[in-house]
Amino acid sequence: MPKDNFTGKEIPKGHGHMYVKKDGTVYWFLNQKSEKNFLKLKRNPVKTKWTNFYHRDKEIKLKSAKGGK
Repeated sequence: MPKDNFTGKEIPKGHGHMYVKKDGTVYWFLNQKSEKNFLKLKRNPVKTKWTNFYHRDKEIKLKSAKGGK
């Protein structure tokens, strides 16, 4: 199953949008909210609090601040 390029969530079969750029790059989106944030608003998923990428980045920063592995 493909993953949403903005949120990082898996897209179930029969759902989602596929966006193909002129250069052949393919982007998958779970819903219009993530599609609009990525393409139109050009937001960074690491700085958007409701994405998996934000939580993953935050977790890595906490581990490195604590000195953990």
